Amino acid sequence: MKKIMNKVNFAIVAMLVNLSAFADDFKVNPNSDALCKIIDQLHNVFTLLRTLAFVGAAFLIAEWAWGFIKGGEVKDGELKKKGTGLLVGFGLLFAVGMLLSFVTSTFGQEKLGCGLPDW
Repeated sequence: MKKIMNKVNFAIVAMLVNLSAFADDFKVNPNSDALCKIIDQLHNVFTLLRTLAFVGAAFLIAEWAWGFIKGGEVKDGELKKKGTGLLVGFGLLFAVGMLLSFVTSTFGQEKLGCGLPDW
């Protein structure tokens, strides 16, 4: 588990270091108004989904931790089996939340070529 976490942490740091180099090149075709209209009309839905994704990730971590606190004893095999699923589930929920946060932010709107949002 420790080796996997080291690799995941290294990958996250590598992505964050390289993100700023590619951020300026990330532009969607400014002539495509359909994406901007969809984001504008579904802003409340995206915000709700973002909140639910972050809350789901938090509850996933809390439920996992409470199970070990309540059990009182941590077995190595059980930790490996449940820990991998926890990391995958948490990572997916957190990634969805971050993506929706980017799409609904003003910075994301400008990078997508939509200009300033109406909300």
